Amino acid sequence: MEWLSDPAAWVGLLTLVVLEIVLGIDNLIFIAILADKLPPSQRDRARILGLSLALVMRLGLLTVMSWLVTLTQPLFSVGPLTFSGRDLILMIGGLFLLFKGTMELHERVEGGHQESEGGPRVYASFWVIVTQIVVLDAVFSLDSVITAVGMVDHLAIMMIAVVIAMGVMLLASKPLTRFVNAHPTVVVLCLGFLLMIGFSLLAEAFGFKVPKGYLYAAIAFSVAIEAINQLARRNLLKMDARRPMRERTASAVLRMLGKRPPTPDEVHAPTSPDAEVLHAFGVEERNMVSGVLTLAERPITSIMTPRTDVSWINIDDDAETIRAQLVSVPHSFFPVCRGSFDELLGIGRAKDLIADLITDGRISRKRLRDPIIVPESTGILKLMDVLKRSRGQLVLVADEFGAIEGLVTPIDVFEAIAGEFPDEDEVADIAQEGEGVWRIDGAADIHHVEQVLEIEGLVDEEQEYSTLAGYLLERFGQLPQPGDACEHISPHARHRFEVVRLDGRRIASVRVERLPYDIPNPDDDADTSS
Repeated sequence: MEWLSDPAAWVGLLTLVVLEIVLGIDNLIFIAILADKLPPSQRDRARILGLSLALVMRLGLLTVMSWLVTLTQPLFSVGPLTFSGRDLILMIGGLFLLFKGTMELHERVEGGHQESEGGPRVYASFWVIVTQIVVLDAVFSLDSVITAVGMVDHLAIMMIAVVIAMGVMLLASKPLTRFVNAHPTVVVLCLGFLLMIGFSLLAEAFGFKVPKGYLYAAIAFSVAIEAINQLARRNLLKMDARRPMRERTASAVLRMLGKRPPTPDEVHAPTSPDAEVLHAFGVEERNMVSGVLTLAERPITSIMTPRTDVSWINIDDDAETIRAQLVSVPHSFFPVCRGSFDELLGIGRAKDLIADLITDGRISRKRLRDPIIVPESTGILKLMDVLKRSRGQLVLVADEFGAIEGLVTPIDVFEAIAGEFPDEDEVADIAQEGEGVWRIDGAADIHHVEQVLEIEGLVDEEQEYSTLAGYLLERFGQLPQPGDACEHISPHARHRFEVVRLDGRRIASVRVERLPYDIPNPDDDADTSS
């Protein structure tokens, strides 16, 4: 053990450990590919068992290193070529790598490694994979053992270096396997490395020495290119992630259905009248898919009718006033209150209320239904269950203090998916006045505005507004005056929002105009106000 006090021996140990790890990287890559053929519950066990047996085999090979050195003696000749035991081992190992690498590439190109159509994935046998790992490591062990023999003179140093390198491989095998299997292009690249290494071993067996530096330079260059490719792909995913989740999900669903979402150039490009009809159908289809997919994420306040627009019956009014109101408003159910909307007595059916007025001249409280009230924090999917149990009756929405905020009917949920269906006493919230010009009610649903105008960025999940008026109040920071305007720049469009009319402290009407789109300066903000 005199080498313990020799600094040169420690330097040799460190260098040999590094070389053994480098020489073991290609081995780890192939082990990652082989382990993927096993069921997930057996992969870790196969890696650990295979590498442990490989460690025992490497230590055994080191103990007979003197015999390995003699393998360079010629055994037989074929014409001008002479072959030693080492050459035969290299030849067998090279043929094994070429065969195995070619079969793996064929399976991945032809799809043979995927699950059979309509059936479960077929996994390989555990011991077959472990045997392949051991055989594979035997091929790479020869190279590493010969390297160890050529670098240091002490058997203990060689064994310590091999044990340390194998420990590092055991620790790195699982994350490396996870990374390789998660990136199909990396798998193909690694198989290409194995083919190249197998070819070099075969060439060396026939006496054509391939410098290891050339191989490592080629591998390093390929790895650098693949790293750039993975970085570019990750950046593209980050850019795509900036699109709203509902838009990305809707596009993915349309692609699964065989539909290709229109590109921004196709959206704004002039087309023939027939093409315009087809394009309009595609937009409506995309909006409906987006409405379905985002329904669960939307707050109930975004689809309800606010209390300022609710038609309710004052039980203290005279019979003629109530009758005139019932006739003029085309609703089936009405909240019946006393004096104010907050003094709710119940829900009345229109035909029952008219019958009471005809027979008794007043509304009978006994025929009123108990109101169904849900908190404003209720999700829309849960609200749909409540509406199913209500048998067509409207549902009232209350805030945390118990005050009624508005009401929801089944048609409101349907409009959140398919767009507006105005009643006889209503006008559409969004009216197109010309090419690229709209007149929009301030109470219009901000999700619906995004869909009709085909722009992005109006909806902010972190903000509490659900209408166009709420968006503009957030933009201006105060109640704007008629004539105040702001611009919104989305990735492929530019729009100007101008306040046209106020109703008290409420933004009643907004004019929206699509402006010529110029690529904005990245240093500028996406939104501008004036």
